[in-house]
Amino acid sequence: MNTDATQPDGDAPGDPGRATAVVVGGGLAGVTAALALADAGVRVTLLEGRPRLGGLAFSFQRGTLTVDNGQHVYLRCCTAYRWFLDRIDAAALAPLQDRLDVPVLDAAGRPGRRLGRLRRDRLPVPLHLGRSLATYPHLSLVERAKVGRAALALQALDLDDPALDTQDFGSWLAAHGQSARAVEALWDLVGVATLNAVAGDASLGLAAMVFKTGLLSDPGAADIGWARVPLGELHDRMARKALDSAGVRTEVRTRVTSVSLHDNGRWSVQLPGGSVDADAVVLAVPQREAYDLLPAGALDTPERLLEIGTAPILNVHVVYDRTVLRRPFFAALGSPVQWVFDRTEASGLSDGQYLALSQSAAGAEIDKPVAELRERYLPELERLLPATRGARVKDFFVTRERTATFAPAPGVGRLRPGARTKAPGLYLAGSWTATGWPATMESAVRSGVGAADAALSTLGRSRDHLRGAFEGFAGSEALEEAA
Repeated sequence: MNTDATQPDGDAPGDPGRATAVVVGGGLAGVTAALALADAGVRVTLLEGRPRLGGLAFSFQRGTLTVDNGQHVYLRCCTAYRWFLDRIDAAALAPLQDRLDVPVLDAAGRPGRRLGRLRRDRLPVPLHLGRSLATYPHLSLVERAKVGRAALALQALDLDDPALDTQDFGSWLAAHGQSARAVEALWDLVGVATLNAVAGDASLGLAAMVFKTGLLSDPGAADIGWARVPLGELHDRMARKALDSAGVRTEVRTRVTSVSLHDNGRWSVQLPGGSVDADAVVLAVPQREAYDLLPAGALDTPERLLEIGTAPILNVHVVYDRTVLRRPFFAALGSPVQWVFDRTEASGLSDGQYLALSQSAAGAEIDKPVAELRERYLPELERLLPATRGARVKDFFVTRERTATFAPAPGVGRLRPGARTKAPGLYLAGSWTATGWPATMESAVRSGVGAADAALSTLGRSRDHLRGAFEGFAGSEALEEAA
């Protein structure tokens, strides 16, 4: 097969009046890039090796259950992901809380003090969290006061200072008076879920970005949203519908073997059965796959991509024969359990309750046998949720993402490339690129917008339709900076 990305069925190949692009990878970054390019009038082919779109945020069937591979949430400050949901007409299926409200259960807490809440008031920053912090039962009065002082110091950090990326967040917290309990009960409660690393293993630059943008930029910035339907409904079915409507030609089960630049300045994307030619190519694949596909000279130091580490996430799924949890989710302290979500309705379960446990920074457990994980987590759920003690476990299984995210270790910032390469017409996208964010759905979408913006700038096409992706909150980059 030798085709041209300008060519839907029946069109003449090589139409000089219309720019063409190939996007390699159908995760959130690739889908975003494809939509952004197509919306500017570029004729796009999207190639994905898997049989579905969505990358690492997908669903699968287990009997009659529709199961997400892992729990994914976003925040109100995730302007790019919210733009993406609007673009695929799915915002109503993944609504935000009216106001941040996180129940926090302490498995080791005293009766009456086991439940705390992190929630905001309708007050300006930083007063919006003042009452919640002042009454948070999982910290002492002295620890709460020191948390406030550390938050003010964090707010004063300059996110553009490259020195922040060379330091670890845990050492900075210790230097600013944070006890081990404060780190566990507050800083890691948020940080592990967003960074996929404990404070001592995380770049101060990335941690500061998370806390400044999420908690200290706007009163509503940290309000939580999550899909009330399976992720596959959003990131595969509805994304594919939007791609089809935009005129994107989408090919799944299509593995790209190489990309190369013709003497005429156009790109050739090689497939097992032929090739696709285009004016621009976006590689929206994991960093190690990008390394394998990059032509010589595209980056000054391509080996840096191989230095970007990865971090795992373990997801534990438990189906009970009755309702054991009356709230949509909670976070846990004093337990290996981190975050627990009720996925009963979204999964299609009609009898009983289905809980999904999201376990980030799970390097010590990612390869443990299911039987061992069952022995570890079911008693912990009984400690946290008394209603489970009389319930029957109908199903217990795990999903493992061994390379779920890039590792946000100190120094990772210098390894993350921007969207542009030295090869004209070749761009990079993925949550691991230099978006300024950790490896989240927001980072993935930002990278796709950034790659599309860079390509459209080179092609001389309008990028005005992309402005909304980065608007609304302090710390949002301009399009040119993201590119």
